[in-house]
Amino acid sequence: MASLSSAEWRALCDKFTTAQNLSEVESRKDPANDPFRSKYKARELLREIYCALKSFETTEGENESGDQRPTEQPVDGEREDGFGRGFNGDSPAGLRAAKLGAVEYYLGVNHIETEELSAGQEHLMNCMKQLEKCSVSSENVSLYIHVRNQLGILWAGRDETEKAQGFLETAESIYQRYMKEVSLVLAYTHTMYYLAQVYKNLGEIERAATYCHSTLQRQLLLNQYNPLEWALNAATLSQYYITKGRYMEGRHCLSAATVIAGLAGEVPSEAAAQESETERERRDQLRQKRAEIARCWIKYCLNLLQDAEKLLQDNIGELDTERQEELKRARRGEEEAEEKDRKSALLFGSEDTFDSIASLEEKVRCLFPLDFTEARAVFLVGQTYVTQAKEYFEIDGYVTDHIEILQDHSALFKALAFFEEDLERRCKMHKRRIDMLEPICNDLNAQYYLLIRRQLMFELAETYNEMMDLKLSLANRQADTQPLDNHTIKKFNHLCSSSAKYFQMFLDSLCSPEGKFPERLEEEVLRPALVARFRVARLHSRLICSVPSAQLDNLNKSLDNYKYVVEYCEAHPEAVAAVETELELSQEMVGLLPIKINRLKARMATNN
Repeated sequence: MASLSSAEWRALCDKFTTAQNLSEVESRKDPANDPFRSKYKARELLREIYCALKSFETTEGENESGDQRPTEQPVDGEREDGFGRGFNGDSPAGLRAAKLGAVEYYLGVNHIETEELSAGQEHLMNCMKQLEKCSVSSENVSLYIHVRNQLGILWAGRDETEKAQGFLETAESIYQRYMKEVSLVLAYTHTMYYLAQVYKNLGEIERAATYCHSTLQRQLLLNQYNPLEWALNAATLSQYYITKGRYMEGRHCLSAATVIAGLAGEVPSEAAAQESETERERRDQLRQKRAEIARCWIKYCLNLLQDAEKLLQDNIGELDTERQEELKRARRGEEEAEEKDRKSALLFGSEDTFDSIASLEEKVRCLFPLDFTEARAVFLVGQTYVTQAKEYFEIDGYVTDHIEILQDHSALFKALAFFEEDLERRCKMHKRRIDMLEPICNDLNAQYYLLIRRQLMFELAETYNEMMDLKLSLANRQADTQPLDNHTIKKFNHLCSSSAKYFQMFLDSLCSPEGKFPERLEEEVLRPALVARFRVARLHSRLICSVPSAQLDNLNKSLDNYKYVVEYCEAHPEAVAAVETELELSQEMVGLLPIKINRLKARMATNN
């Protein structure tokens, strides 16, 4: 058969360009009642191109010397990489096969986009068959990878994760072998991205993170990325590293995210009268993405402080000074290890951004803070990002997000307080937490925000309890030189009563509309509810009261709540594991409190 003339080839190329324009541009304008109109028109043009190419094709399967090459249809997910087999990819026969394969590929994508998945799969497999006829070359390597990417996506969408993995890993293998001889291929970036998704679905989270990290690095290297999308992906990846305690990598991801997000430009000033809808959407998107990155920075600072606290705690939750000194002596070695790890890490950035990323990293530590000064530096960074995040996620319109940010801010104060040795200053930090959470808790609609209110009530109860313990410690120090004055007693009782009030509010929120407490507690509230009962019992017994009748009433309330914990665990043995410590103390108090109550009654009877 005759070969294509240059004019005929140009005509086919023009027709392909028209098909692409229909599929990628015109299809966006299709009406809702005919959403695939342009896609169908593009499909007809692709079919015409395919028929034209087939009509000029030499005898199928022959090379230029007339040699036959057996063609085998690849099976789903096979890992054949196409090296060293068939026609030379750059030969006329190889190019003909690649052209037919390319049209099959675009027909496959077209059918998938119109939700005809089986037909799409058939065309993609036909593309694979055409590529089976020739070896990988500069002319077809991108198609080799793209078709496997598409098949990987297709099978992943059907929850056939292992089949998807087969196609994607073959695409990766093709790229890695081809890279030994030629330069970068953009399609490989897509392969790495899709593999990251597949490994995530397979539960191979660490492997997924590695591929995600590599994908982000390649996008920067090839300058193929949307700054805001890239930045948010990098910030999200940081959260994986943080949960694994890999703070150097987490900090690097967040620093890169902040710098790259800056490349999207400054947030335009608000000028509602002159601002178009497009400009308003762009301004809102810039503000939202940067606020989301700020929230990731908050989590970084919070987790760093909390992990340091766990490292430094003694068996009663206080700062272990011996452990602190031991870790400080080992600090030099940690700093050297950090520098070594940094040199071997896969770092983001180009010549334009690398210095900016490194400069931002220097402002935030990635080693655990070991004293108040170091902890305060981390806290202040986190607090700066709290302010940024709240500017976008305001209470009006973003109730849940705003409250979550406030809860993180509260948690930052709580973590910093652990490092503070001055009990008065520590108490003031907890007071800041109450000041930010209490108004929100009391203003929230109990019907629509029940779960959030429960969280806030429990945290407020615990915070008041912590302040009460601190005030008691301060009072005990002063008791050596002077007795407790009325002001101190009043303050202590206020904190005690406030803690009991919020624990009781939490317990009341578990009741039915008729006010009945559940006979069996749901698993998600089992421990909080029993701990709340235990704390209420403890708080009532600690109230300082000079009136015997009121003291007796408090002791009886205390005994009732201790009894509830014991009796619930007896009736529901599966609950014991959730509150072992509290149960043991409750059992002890159920034995001791009746003796104390009887003595008080006897004293009251004698006085009467």
